[in-house]
Amino acid sequence: MDIFTLIFWVITLLWFTFSILKDKKKTFNAVKMSSGMMKHMAGEIIGILFLIGLILTFIPPESIQQYAGQSSSLLTTVIFALIGCVTLIPAFVAFPLVGSLMAAGANIVPVTAFLTTLTMVGIVTFPLEKKEFGTKFTIIRNSLSFIFAIVIALLMGVIL
Repeated sequence: MDIFTLIFWVITLLWFTFSILKDKKKTFNAVKMSSGMMKHMAGEIIGILFLIGLILTFIPPESIQQYAGQSSSLLTTVIFALIGCVTLIPAFVAFPLVGSLMAAGANIVPVTAFLTTLTMVGIVTFPLEKKEFGTKFTIIRNSLSFIFAIVIALLMGVIL
């Protein structure tokens, strides 16, 4: 366990102890509610693990490393960004997926472009957004989000 995880555990335990001392009944009600929420999320978490396993089964780590590992070109980054634009995956699925891609040898730049466009650009949700906010706003927002996603990915490559 690294130092940051240990610090978060200590902080959590301190706040939990403080909460019990302040109001034991409310604390245990909150724990009961969160346990219920966790039971409902268990199916989704298992689905996430299944989806990641399925993706990594069809796309072997050698391919990931070949296309997104050493070849961290602008073209690869744009392709990964475009894939993120048209993919509709909840963020809580996307983060473990990106972690698995990184563990398989993918470079930070294309994976960041994928994750950023996945959460910022919505081609699949375009009709709904257009209906609610108008065509001009939706096009401008998605275009700027795509551009900023590429910039963020490139900056991550420089920083890390």
